[in-house]
Amino acid sequence: MQATVGDKLLVHGRTVGQHDRVAEVVEVLGSDGDPPYRVRFDDGHEAVMAPGPDTVVRHHTEDA
Repeated sequence: MQATVGDKLLVHGRTVGQHDRVAEVVEVLGSDGDPPYRVRFDDGHEAVMAPGPDTVVRHHTEDA
């Protein structure tokens, strides 16, 4: 998985009733775009995460 600052991570819910979450990459802590990433969720919560197979990267150029 490769991401840059400004990309969105779509984290799919893993159980029935759990909604998908979207987080914006605010800092790439790995080398060459690799995880871990510092992310900010829509509610303002920030976290450091290494996304798993339930996560999709939406590159900021795809949003335009």
